[in-house]
Amino acid sequence: MSVITPIRTPAEAGLIDLYKVVRNTLPGTKATLKHRDEAFAVIEAAGLPHRRVEDWKYTDLRNLMQEAPPLAARPHLAETDPAIAKSKAFAAVSGARVTFVNGHLVTTEAIPEGVEVTPLAEALTNGHPLLARMGGPEVARDNAAVALNSAFVADGAIIAVADGVTLEEPLVLRFINTGTKAFATSPRVVLAMGDGAALTLVESHEGPGGVGYHSNSVVEIVAGSSVDIAHIRLNAEGDRALALSTLMVTLGADAKFASTGVVAGGHVSRHQVFLAFAGERSVATIGGATMLAGKSLADTTLVVDHRVPGCQSRELFKTVVDGEATGVFQGKIIVRQHAQKTDGQMMSAALLLSEGAAMNNKPELEIFADDVVCAHGATCGQLDDELLFYLMARGLPRPEAEALLVQAFLGEALEPIALEDVREELTDMVASWLAGRAG
Repeated sequence: MSVITPIRTPAEAGLIDLYKVVRNTLPGTKATLKHRDEAFAVIEAAGLPHRRVEDWKYTDLRNLMQEAPPLAARPHLAETDPAIAKSKAFAAVSGARVTFVNGHLVTTEAIPEGVEVTPLAEALTNGHPLLARMGGPEVARDNAAVALNSAFVADGAIIAVADGVTLEEPLVLRFINTGTKAFATSPRVVLAMGDGAALTLVESHEGPGGVGYHSNSVVEIVAGSSVDIAHIRLNAEGDRALALSTLMVTLGADAKFASTGVVAGGHVSRHQVFLAFAGERSVATIGGATMLAGKSLADTTLVVDHRVPGCQSRELFKTVVDGEATGVFQGKIIVRQHAQKTDGQMMSAALLLSEGAAMNNKPELEIFADDVVCAHGATCGQLDDELLFYLMARGLPRPEAEALLVQAFLGEALEPIALEDVREELTDMVASWLAGRAG
């Protein structure tokens, strides 16, 4: 019997060669190495996901990833200080800060009592009890981006918030990429929230323009009962970056979780959210605002898994597409057989500002229970001509009239952000993007 040898793309072959080189140099115990091998086996067996893989239908990673750049080494002080100094995202936001440069934890600042931060490289090497909680919800298993992160992760952080601790100021995670040649990063953060804990998590991702680097970050939130979490995430990656990111959330009973993601950077980006309800009577609100121009592609993929009764989820995503860019929204609500009294509502809305702009919407419901209230919807269109005429008839030039309408459109997705300085910074970012478009 002849053996069929799969045809590898240069990136797939490069990843296999790279893993062989770094496999024994990455931190961790024998158990960690076993997990790495199992994760990489997913990629080695199936290759990078492509358009025939349903979950990656609109983001053909096999075609989009042209090479496998080397993993970024731990940066020296001479690299980290200038990179941090250049970082602009949420610079004015006060609170605890955990900063990663090229995927490595470099500084922690103002960490309050009741919060413990452990470098992931140290945790993997020495063992840490919370490592057993890594892995995310079941619906994230065998995901290609998560598997790549699990195989190549070199550092990150384990953050433990004790029972009953409430952070008065936000916890800011800064992921800063820097360099002049192509490189790859795979940081991972595990946030374990004790029962009754509460915080606001602010997350930013930045990188240099003109450099074709790859970033693949994973943030896992494992929450106990009666927690209250607000999460804001900003993608301000470089204009040639290939940016994969994953948020994995497991909620206990009586939990509140609200997440808003803003995409304003990256040449190719895919942000995945996998959320599972593990306890009853919990509420999750997930939303986002995406701004696309040029020939960029941004994919938002969402899976909300209602595994227990009596939980509520709300999803609202807004996308503005200009130039020859492409937006993607894939959202799925799963209601398991025993998850009665589920209330799930999902909506994606897109504005196309040019003839070359494209948007792919794929909302889905998988319902196996009969006592539920669930709905999904998607819209895609252009700016309202009547509203444009109304504004222009009152003296506004067309670019300003369009900008007002776009700001109002995206503003609905930003309204839930309670932190005023964060909301204002993101609103200003929308205005700057529109000003650049008009220019």
